[in-house]
Order: sequence, then structure tokens, then C-alpha cells
Amino acid sequence: MKARVVRIILGAGGTSYPGWISTDYPTLDVTDEKSWHRLFQALKIDALLAEHVFEHLTDNQIVAAFANAYRFLKIGGYIRIAVPDGYHPDTEYIEMVKPGGKGPGSKDHKQLFNYQTLSDQLEKAGFVVRLLEWFDEQGTFNFQEWKRQDGFISRSSRYDERNTKIPLSYTSLILDAHKP
Repeated sequence: MKARVVRIILGAGGTSYPGWISTDYPTLDVTDEKSWHRLFQALKIDALLAEHVFEHLTDNQIVAAFANAYRFLKIGGYIRIAVPDGYHPDTEYIEMVKPGGKGPGSKDHKQLFNYQTLSDQLEKAGFVVRLLEWFDEQGTFNFQEWKRQDGFISRSSRYDERNTKIPLSYTSLILDAHKP
């Protein structure tokens, strides 16, 4: 008998993909272990997907959310994360996405991650990080091939429509964090 693959979208906000279970706050509070237990109990999760979720959390909430994700993922499972990229070289982009910025939803942003700060937080929680899309300190865009079916990120170099007019005008810092 083949085991059921459990893939969860965190903070889905109405987003749904075939084969993925959409969740959103307050049904699932990623910072509250009891909330995870209530929904998933003995299930071990294969994959989590969080597109533009974690920038809305405080430092303490991030620690709790990553600990919960680690706890409920099966060994070999992963979380694919996309957040605004703090090393994006376009100052207008940064003005749109920074905490208290002028872009949609940014008034509630509490973090502006770069690949180092996000990776560090995930590694402290026990994850092994694989970067997929990110800008480095010199403003150079880096890309590692990733599969859409492993967790679709619309705000990415390949799929965000804003990039058809001006390449890399809107990207995200994207990574996979694996539970070894």
C-alpha cells in the first residue's frame, strides 16, 4: 500500500494547488504547536510551502514557526520558502517590501531577510538549506534549478509577470530547507 503524500501550503490566503492542502491563519497558527497538533496529530508532513509568509512574523515567532515545521515534517521532508529579498539591488523594490514599506502588505512586514539571515534561522532549527533564487551582497542574482511541482512560487524570476517587461524586477529569496 502506497503511503499518502502530505503537502501543506502555509498562509495560503486563498491559493490552492492540486495535491496540496491549503491552510491559513487562524486555522493554522504556524507559531503555536497546539495548532499544528490539532490539525496534523500523528501525520508526518512531506512538504510545506510558504510564499511570502515569514516576513510577517517577529523574531520569536520565526523561531517557534521553524521549530514547529521541523517537528511535523517527516525525515527527508522539506519546507520551500519564498520571502522578499533584502539583497535585491533595486532600491524601489526594497522600498516596496521593507517593514513599513509602501508595497501591498508591507505595512505588516516585520522582517526583511537576505539569504544569510534566513538560512541562519533555519539552520539553527536543524534544517539543511538549499538556496534556489537569491541576490548576494554584490547584487548578483543567483539561480539553482527548481521544480514547480515541488512547490510553486509565483513571485519568482520565472513566473512573476512583472519580469516579462523588466527582467528580475520582482523576485523572491527562495530556498528549500530539508529535515535530515
